[in-house]
Amino acid sequence: MSQTLTEIAETLKANEKKVQLIYAFNGSGKTRLSREFKDLIAPKQPDADGQDDDQDDDQPARSKILYYNAFTEDLFYWDNDLKDDTERKLIIQPNAYTQWALVEQGQDQNAVGHFQRYTNDKLTPRFNPAFSEVAFSFERGDDQQTNNIKISKGEESNFIWSIFYAVLEEVIGVLNVADPDDRETNDFDDLEYIFIDDPVSSLDENHLIQLAIDLAALIKKSYFDPDSKQGIKFIISTHNPLFYNVLFNELNKAKKFMLAKDENGGYDLRTQKNDSPFAYHLFIKEELERAVETGDIKKYHFNFLRNLLEKTSTFVGYEKWGDLLPENNGEQENPYARMINLYSHSKHSSEEITEVKDDHKRTLGFLVRNLDEMYRIKMKAE
Repeated sequence: MSQTLTEIAETLKANEKKVQLIYAFNGSGKTRLSREFKDLIAPKQPDADGQDDDQDDDQPARSKILYYNAFTEDLFYWDNDLKDDTERKLIIQPNAYTQWALVEQGQDQNAVGHFQRYTNDKLTPRFNPAFSEVAFSFERGDDQQTNNIKISKGEESNFIWSIFYAVLEEVIGVLNVADPDDRETNDFDDLEYIFIDDPVSSLDENHLIQLAIDLAALIKKSYFDPDSKQGIKFIISTHNPLFYNVLFNELNKAKKFMLAKDENGGYDLRTQKNDSPFAYHLFIKEELERAVETGDIKKYHFNFLRNLLEKTSTFVGYEKWGDLLPENNGEQENPYARMINLYSHSKHSSEEITEVKDDHKRTLGFLVRNLDEMYRIKMKAE
């Protein structure tokens, strides 16, 4: 049944599990859900004029929820020094979150350590004294270094995540002390939730897996009493199937969901079974079969089919995904591949198709019904 994101946020809040894990495609509302959940747990307080006060929106030390999402990454942007092309640096927008994390909590060196562990120990971030910008250098180990380099998008995302992760370690370490009077700080005493949305943008698979394992280990170490429900609850959402799978297996007691957006703009939160790991290709296959059965075939279903064939061809040993399709009757280009490309990868605006033709719908149905036959393994020659 279709729901609003607010209703789904209320469902997540009502769940008493320590960990809730959500998979969703990009554009399905993950980031908006994290904001809805934040506003449900810690609503904005009106100022003296009766307006919502945004000043304390990201002050996790005084909030019941700490969250990481695309808005966190938006706090950082590049000054590329277009005039001289020498003083490239990552600018940190003035905000309560980084002030709290880097200045008040002193997590700058811990963040640097995490960043170098996930990337390269010679790639060194240096904060300025005001923690308003970061310069990166590459230490070559022979008293030489390359200064003021611009790091990749994956490294940048990793750096921002490393700041959050350092804070997360600090928070969990403090709250694992049972008696509040014995804690080194009481800044976190009211914290109830940590919501993490897609911390894995642009990461390669090795670092992605390591990040997922480290995060799962930290979550498992965090205190939580399943009887009294005392302790921090975690909600993690992602569009990355590998990241989801690692967390699925590491956090076997977590509540697992699939978040989907319907054609009418509503949302559906489906419970995932605990007895079988989520498989991205199986979900795609089920979506295609559902579309064919109901007749509700859209352009994006052709992209789903291409995605599925690409992954399958790599797995079973074919160089081209089109080789999995039915025979092309001697044509130089397989007509089925041409149709899939037409809908999923139009290169020119004149080729853009707004509606799916009926005969193409029937062809997609034929291909989906024959998917199992396409999963043929290429055997090595004797």
